[in-house]
Amino acid sequence: MISGAVFERQQRKSSKMSVILWRGALIAGLAFATLSEPAAAQEPQVVSLDEALDRSGVTDSSAFADSNPRLIGPRAETEAAQALIGQARLRPNPQVSLEAEDFAGSGAFSGLRATQITLSVGQQLELGGKRGARIAAAEAQADLATLRANLSQAELGFVVRERYIAAVAAVSRLDLARDIVARNEELARIANLLVEVGREPPLRALRAQAALAEAQAELQAAQAASLAARTGLAALWSEQAAPPVVPSEFPTIAPPDQIMATSAPLQLEFARANTAAASAEIARERSLRIPDPTISAGVRRFEESNANAFVVGVSIPLPFSNRNQGNIASAEANLRAATAREAVALADYELAVARARAAYLAAEARVETLSATSLPQAEEALRLVRIGYSNGRFPLIEVLAAADARDAIREALIAAQQDRGQAAAELIRLAAQ
Repeated sequence: MISGAVFERQQRKSSKMSVILWRGALIAGLAFATLSEPAAAQEPQVVSLDEALDRSGVTDSSAFADSNPRLIGPRAETEAAQALIGQARLRPNPQVSLEAEDFAGSGAFSGLRATQITLSVGQQLELGGKRGARIAAAEAQADLATLRANLSQAELGFVVRERYIAAVAAVSRLDLARDIVARNEELARIANLLVEVGREPPLRALRAQAALAEAQAELQAAQAASLAARTGLAALWSEQAAPPVVPSEFPTIAPPDQIMATSAPLQLEFARANTAAASAEIARERSLRIPDPTISAGVRRFEESNANAFVVGVSIPLPFSNRNQGNIASAEANLRAATAREAVALADYELAVARARAAYLAAEARVETLSATSLPQAEEALRLVRIGYSNGRFPLIEVLAAADARDAIREALIAAQQDRGQAAAELIRLAAQ
């Protein structure tokens, strides 16, 4: 007979297994209802990292660069800045003036007899190097826009690599979840056989069923996470693209051997270009404090005497109060801010490179240790325990403990490989030129 305490423990185990089964069914239903893949996504089409970069338009030879809005916008801004250079090269347009005087009055000025008609052409003369400063400022802004577009492409490459690594990690965790389910199904089968022959108490079978239900719930969660990661990857080249199929093996992403070996990376070039643009803006604003004269020449017609005469004139603004001093002060302040940002960008860049290198080396060491030493030992320990359990020499709890240890090492290996890939992607972004 079963004692009351044993009966209560069995009831608690049964309740726990019911809760796990209910949670697994709930996760499965939610995953199917909210993250079910379309039929087109079911077709096996494995996408490599190079193909993902090409589809996003990151590679220079990609045919998809003109269709990705993440790249179209920055490149259009570059074209706009280049167009402003042509605009800056243009000189002021000439002015045509037509004046009629001394008509439609009274007395001698009645009618059109005393009318004087003057036709003149005027041209504004730019002094103080305005045109050259304007062109230099436009060219500096164009250089800044070009670097911004290149930075956008480098940033997109980093995001593609990062999301691809995350998708591969999600698929690897999905494979791990499937292996855990298969292992727990086998353990549950063996536990039922041992209970039937009387070599294990019924509580062992309940324990095995509970572990299986929990593994199935984790499998449903891993499937949802994999679909979400692959959907995020596809969104980088098209909002309507089906989630691609990615392998479970992590791609080899080799970080650059040296950074700043030949020329400065894009991030520092952008900061320097921003400073140069601010300096060019100061020169442009200072040139505007010098007034520009307008010279005109024309002919005047005297209707009363039927005579003509040439007219020559010049006009120039008098800079009594407005000498563009406010805009000059603002441009000088912007230059100080740009110089400070350049110094901060250099310091932050060096720190980012040091952190990314340390993260890559640390992840590389973890991958080497886990894959070469820890995982083989855990696999062998689990194999021996499962053999002993099949022969009735080890209890189920020993198998579960060995399996949990092996699964933890596999999860740690996946995390280390993901960290290594992301650190390599960060180093490639930092070294972009």
